[in-house]
Amino acid sequence: MRTAISSLQLFQPRSLRDALLMLRDDGPLVPLAGCTDVYVSLNFGTLAGTRFINLWNLEHLRRIERRGSSLVIGALATYSQIARSRPVRTHLPMLVEAARQVGGVQIQNRGTLGGNIATGSPAGDSLPVLAAADAVVVLRSAAGTRRVPFTSFYTGYRATVMRPDELIVAVEIPPVEGQQWFRKVGTRAAQAISKVVMAAVRARRPRIALGSVAPTVVRAWKTEEALAAGGPIADARAILMTEIAPIDDLRSTAEYRQRVAGNLLERFWVETA
Repeated sequence: MRTAISSLQLFQPRSLRDALLMLRDDGPLVPLAGCTDVYVSLNFGTLAGTRFINLWNLEHLRRIERRGSSLVIGALATYSQIARSRPVRTHLPMLVEAARQVGGVQIQNRGTLGGNIATGSPAGDSLPVLAAADAVVVLRSAAGTRRVPFTSFYTGYRATVMRPDELIVAVEIPPVEGQQWFRKVGTRAAQAISKVVMAAVRARRPRIALGSVAPTVVRAWKTEEALAAGGPIADARAILMTEIAPIDDLRSTAEYRQRVAGNLLERFWVETA
């Protein structure tokens, strides 16, 4: 009997090297890990690829560790693993908050940080955290390794600088000085896609990043400059409105997202004073 997946092909690498050689020699292949996004697209018939590579068993890519002063999180680290990790709680507590608010427990147990980055949804809860933390995405191919600043990783809506023969293998986060802050606004208190999500750091040079307000995650550089200069929060809020470009969709309106983004900025500044 023919089914919806009869024409699909799955590659099963035994190691990261196997996976990279498959991508080079047998590609293009669609990487699979937690499958929380891929299966949805497959079910709705919106996934163009028919040839997949299963990365779930590459345990090496699940490591979370300190290397020198930096935190290194493997691409296959799940949200549940991140929320439990002592190094993450110490180094990047705003990522713990984001991980705890991603979907339900089932999604947290299967969804991976690398998958959230690769999918590139502007509503991805972890993405503003990585932007505000000045994270670096580590890409690996059979030819070698390269590191891309997270704020340079996306080129457009769900589009990245990653080549077809590359995999995200880890994220490196340098020390984050200052008070960290994270808020997600959704339809419900849990298991909701973000209407607006914001991660920020209160420091001599504040860091502010938002999701669900543009085609990609937004690092609000000009707003940061305004706050660092000591101007009134109202001026910083006005500048923020020039740095985001929300749209109307099924979840919310552009006007609502603008108002919420401004409210979050003010709340961050008050709560971290």
